[in-house]
Amino acid sequence: MATATTYGARAHARAQQGTRAEAMPVVPAADWPGPPCEAGHLVWAETVAGGNYTHRVLARGTELRLTDLRGDACAHLLLYAADRPWERLNVADTVKVQWNAYLGEGGLLLSDQGRVLASTVTDSSGRHDALCGTSTLARNTARYGDGTPQSPSPAGRELFKLAAAKNGLGPRDLPPSLSFFQGVEVGEDGALDFTGSAGPGASVTLRAEQDITVLIANVPHPLDPRPGYHSTPLEVLAWRAAPTRPGDPLWDATPEGRRAFLNTTEFLAARGLA
Repeated sequence: MATATTYGARAHARAQQGTRAEAMPVVPAADWPGPPCEAGHLVWAETVAGGNYTHRVLARGTELRLTDLRGDACAHLLLYAADRPWERLNVADTVKVQWNAYLGEGGLLLSDQGRVLASTVTDSSGRHDALCGTSTLARNTARYGDGTPQSPSPAGRELFKLAAAKNGLGPRDLPPSLSFFQGVEVGEDGALDFTGSAGPGASVTLRAEQDITVLIANVPHPLDPRPGYHSTPLEVLAWRAAPTRPGDPLWDATPEGRRAFLNTTEFLAARGLA
């Protein structure tokens, strides 16, 4: 189809309606072509290409499932309280308060206010990292020759800048991130050992315990020792559910976690949100 004229370009663009690419958001999410979500009521359905990013605001109680489709996804994650982005994921507190540097099922993602932004509902991967953060422009340029967002090897921080800007945030609003699906362990000598992926199909499900803004960059882990830029598609699905309540086993799993949930509920109750 000729696109040399405005009419031709318009006709060509309209002819693409209904076309599905391998990596793209599905709008509305209810039209997602995969098997029915066990919870139904999808509010977000997207496949994020390797070397790309996505973002969304999710309501309290929403469950978010990330799936490593081919075994080389690495979902670098940042979370913010949706209406007050100065409260954001604090990786150091997430590790310190829970006495655990290894993410997994039952873990809480905490802000620096001692409140829960999200909880980990299920985890079939076990290969995650709360220590290294994401890749940078300088590192990717040194390793791959380029790290700019439009290059074949974009850095995670550069993609986070784009996602942040679309939510009214700037570079100074980007704290250290968590990453899912590429593991790191600490040796007896303190050295970091890259353990890689759990393989295709691994997934992790998070539950929003407040209204949150989610930023995701799907790029190689900075400790991945392979010389090439290896990054494969990440599936993102979210559906309506309910936040963690008193009586849920997760609420009382640890004294530290219970206090974090109490802090969160008290804060939300004071605003008429819980």
